[in-house]
Amino acid sequence: MIRSRRQSSPEIVASNTVPIRDLGVIGDRRTAAVLDRMGRILWYCPCRFDGPSLFAGLLDPEGGEWRIDMDGAAPGPRRYLDGSGMLETHLTGPQGDLVVLDWMTSGPQAPIGVLVREFGSAPAPVRVTLDPRPDYARRTATLSVKGDAAMIEGMRLYGSHPLRISDGTVVMDLPKDEAGWMILSDAPISRPDRATLDNWRGHTLGHWEGLDEAVNYEGVFADDLQRSLRAIRLCTHEESGATTAAVTTSLPEIAGGGRNWDYRYVWLRDAGMIVSALLRLCRKDSEGERYLQFICRCSGTSENYPMAVFTDLDCETAPPETELPFEGWRGSRPVRIGNGAADQLQLDAYANVALAAKLLYREGSSQGRAHWDVVADICDFLSRNWCEPDHGIWEETPPKPYVSGKVVAACALESAADYGSEAEAARWRRAAGEIRDWVARHGLTSEGAYAVYPGSDEVDVTAALFPVWDYCAADTPEMLATIEALERDWSPDGLLYHRRLECADGTEEGVFVAAGFWVAQYWVMRGDLDRAHAIIEAGIAQGNDLGLLSEEADPRSGEMLGNIPQAFAHAGMIGAVIDLNRALKARARETQEKSNG
Repeated sequence: MIRSRRQSSPEIVASNTVPIRDLGVIGDRRTAAVLDRMGRILWYCPCRFDGPSLFAGLLDPEGGEWRIDMDGAAPGPRRYLDGSGMLETHLTGPQGDLVVLDWMTSGPQAPIGVLVREFGSAPAPVRVTLDPRPDYARRTATLSVKGDAAMIEGMRLYGSHPLRISDGTVVMDLPKDEAGWMILSDAPISRPDRATLDNWRGHTLGHWEGLDEAVNYEGVFADDLQRSLRAIRLCTHEESGATTAAVTTSLPEIAGGGRNWDYRYVWLRDAGMIVSALLRLCRKDSEGERYLQFICRCSGTSENYPMAVFTDLDCETAPPETELPFEGWRGSRPVRIGNGAADQLQLDAYANVALAAKLLYREGSSQGRAHWDVVADICDFLSRNWCEPDHGIWEETPPKPYVSGKVVAACALESAADYGSEAEAARWRRAAGEIRDWVARHGLTSEGAYAVYPGSDEVDVTAALFPVWDYCAADTPEMLATIEALERDWSPDGLLYHRRLECADGTEEGVFVAAGFWVAQYWVMRGDLDRAHAIIEAGIAQGNDLGLLSEEADPRSGEMLGNIPQAFAHAGMIGAVIDLNRALKARARETQEKSNG
């Protein structure tokens, strides 16, 4: 590990102890940077989400950062600018506020791969220091000055004021009462002037505004829904259409624990929920269709199954896990890059691809049966292999006959049968019927609830989705027993929910944020809209001031846990809100019709 070149000021929080709730994200829809409330960039992987980091201070105080120093500074308010992914941060000080606007160029009329930091008029002298630690701090940065640019590992750094190299860092001093800027480009680029920066900013804002033109929503939680859509887009690789699970790695499910994973890859499991959110929310946008298109291009990435259950951004199998010698966020080790679960059998992952295709055929703009060869191959695989034990939605070891995986497989087969040939439909419906018989005989607890697997008397929150997937009605005896058990055993307050784990105690980690939104969808189907509203409200409250949700939250302290932003959680929120809004509108129409009748 490269040792620190500076002494930490006692008043500055160590970079790897910053609360996850304090994190913000900017991006250009090919990669992202993560900042804290003091304007420190603590995580950044140039060029692509899953590439090596240049700054990893979020996971180790020696990992590198891009910081702003102003005497007496404290965090002030912050916001995303005009609905975009451009983040404005106020640093308050004894002599006034420093306003910082951080953004990455986006859109066809702006250059690619440029990170911009703009500084308003400085109320006091400000020093901005870029401390690069390339390749996850495994190498010493090569720094030099070439003309008016500082060269960092082949990247170019420009500043409004003179740059100097000092003890392995690049420093720019901003005098009192002067404004300024710095830009870091991962490709050769000429030094911009103020007019050029203004032009890039305008095009970037216009690009984000153009994305929102496709949004078709009016109703409850509108602002929160817009924030969740932005979070998903900040996780989306625009060129390929893929959406990563999050933009970070190794932020823990239990602070100080070892359940720390790299989420900078693309999961099949997420496909159904994210595609559903995008298709239902956007009247003409192709983002959902492009994500499914990416998933289907990954066919053949596994030797044993239709495709790997997650891939990198090139549709290649994700690299194996490697542990880094980092301290970890608040001592949470190991810190991992890569992910070793790519070739697991996960029935729910494949089934979700088929369910996403159904949504595309039913609600999307696609003509005909897009990607049908891949969907049919998946359904044939499910019809042959549904009885096999798998690793389940939570990727656990060893494999077991998880009921939820078999249920969603049945739903996928039944939905695809509506679009298949006569022979395909008969084959898939027959397999789905066998699954239903198996679940009825083996998949219930002694209380009559849906079991995690045969012989277990426990339930898992994924069962709340069974009615959403059209496996059963929301008020069947099995579902009533399941929800009762979930609220008794896995919810601290009837609003937030833990997941049930085989390899760990799910109640020791935080509540799983997406799970609450699944339960809200269940209550919408039951017709208890007030309860659904309260559960959605509680889930949204687990996010931060920017509307970003992480994977989990501590129900006692409210501390956010896990990688951020969690696209799965944001998609769950969008789905629950749209369901609630439709039900509220239907109830209002019914009330109006009765009053008119």
